[in-house]
Amino acid sequence: MVGDDREGMLTATAVSQSATDPLSGLVLTDAPIPEVRPGWALVRIVATSLNMHDLWTLRGVGHAPEDLPRVLGCDAAGYDADGNPVVVYPIIASTDRGHGDETLDPQRALLSEKHDGAFAEYLAIPERNLIPKPADLSFDEAACLPVAWGTAYRMLFTLAQIRPGTRVLVQGAGGGVASAAIKLALAAGAEVYATSRSAEKLELAESWGARGVESGGRLPEKVDVVVETVGEATWSHSLKCLRPGGTVVIAGATSGMNPPADLGRIFYQQQRIFGSTGCTRTEFVDLLRMIAATGVRPVIDRTMPLDEIHKGFQLMTDGDLAGKVVIHPPAPEGA
Repeated sequence: MVGDDREGMLTATAVSQSATDPLSGLVLTDAPIPEVRPGWALVRIVATSLNMHDLWTLRGVGHAPEDLPRVLGCDAAGYDADGNPVVVYPIIASTDRGHGDETLDPQRALLSEKHDGAFAEYLAIPERNLIPKPADLSFDEAACLPVAWGTAYRMLFTLAQIRPGTRVLVQGAGGGVASAAIKLALAAGAEVYATSRSAEKLELAESWGARGVESGGRLPEKVDVVVETVGEATWSHSLKCLRPGGTVVIAGATSGMNPPADLGRIFYQQQRIFGSTGCTRTEFVDLLRMIAATGVRPVIDRTMPLDEIHKGFQLMTDGDLAGKVVIHPPAPEGA
């Protein structure tokens, strides 16, 4: 079920890095189908999706050049060797080293960091990272979930511990994690404000049930929780919008890593700041259960074949997306 008669597969591989021309380092190339070591499994990929993490790798941020070449791609859904539909939990780590939480393992690696990723026809992954795909979730939808939605789930439910009626501000409504946070918070019964510089993205967030606010705009009330992935451009606004004793959860800083900290406001108003990276396998399973129970789904802007992946990344770079880009590798003959 997994393979065909070919010895190789098509991949999108990072071979070099450039801060100014990141896509120049992404090449389409043939590679051997991965060999499977003990405790690992081979997955035939049906769908994968683009993430900012891939662009950061190509820009040389957080990924050492000596780890190249590397097949990129953090998200995957497909079939295991027995033909079972699966979605891939994307963090390769040890719960023991993380004291029960693999996201705290000092040696953790997101798929495509230390191991070849999902922009390929086949993927080798530890067996524990395979999770049955819910029957009512398409492969395209499942491929949008692991990184962005898993990150948003941990931010909202494990760290911020939102509940019905919690007032949540999500900065940067167009981002993958931000979009997931808006939809998950609304599904949980929270009151959600969403910011963006784009009128179209505010309109989209409002169509989901959020209240749109222009970036940096005044809110009608202080919020309990801020979901922050933008960084320098929104940090001051995030703290000013937060009630005393409220919580900011930050999982990214696309506009810059070093805003003024405003420590006086933080300690005087006893605000809490949580950093968040990814999610645990247990949290990801809980996310899939929540999606099945509530019917909430990721927004897919478009699907593209693997050989057009550069076009997808250019759209992401230009900010011309309202949802995820899903990539389809070539299907094996007879599949």
